[in-house]
Amino acid sequence: MSKIAAIIGRFLIAIIFIVSGASKLMDVSATETLIVAAGLPAGLAIPTGLFELITGLCLAAGFMVRLVSVLLIGFVALTILFFHHQFTDPMQQIMALKNVAIMGGLCLAFAHSQMWNHYYAIASERRGELAARDADARVREAELRAARAEARADALAGTHVPVEHVTTETVPAAALSDYDRGAIPITRRRRLFDW
Repeated sequence: MSKIAAIIGRFLIAIIFIVSGASKLMDVSATETLIVAAGLPAGLAIPTGLFELITGLCLAAGFMVRLVSVLLIGFVALTILFFHHQFTDPMQQIMALKNVAIMGGLCLAFAHSQMWNHYYAIASERRGELAARDADARVREAELRAARAEARADALAGTHVPVEHVTTETVPAAALSDYDRGAIPITRRRRLFDW
């Protein structure tokens, strides 16, 4: 829920800059007059309008929020310094306080963006740990399946005979091959249920 509130708040702050930048670009001559009246050099109307419009759109879209927030905080501080510095005038005081509130909202956008970056880093680290744990579990399961298959193969091949089922008996000489003839009597393994 806090993420949704942060997105809505960021969008509402961005609307101020989008509308302000678009209005400056719509009426460049009036903007130029205000800028020159504040004692700034001429020719800043279009760059200022573009700056406000582009940064407002970036803020609304959530693109490079931390950088855009810092740039807009500096821009709004300069606006207070050059345009709303007469605090004895009630209208100028209200405009300066409005800009201070905007700077506070931009600081929150900056901080919340940092929080979500930290959250995403923690979440991705956790996903990595879970993936490693799942991989280890899959390796253990594969080793168990291989051991079970090997045990089954040994049981089917008859290579493994439990000790309690081994008996000794004398084999008749007629049943031996030429190789075994010198080894009478020999022992033979006999399994349980061996008929």
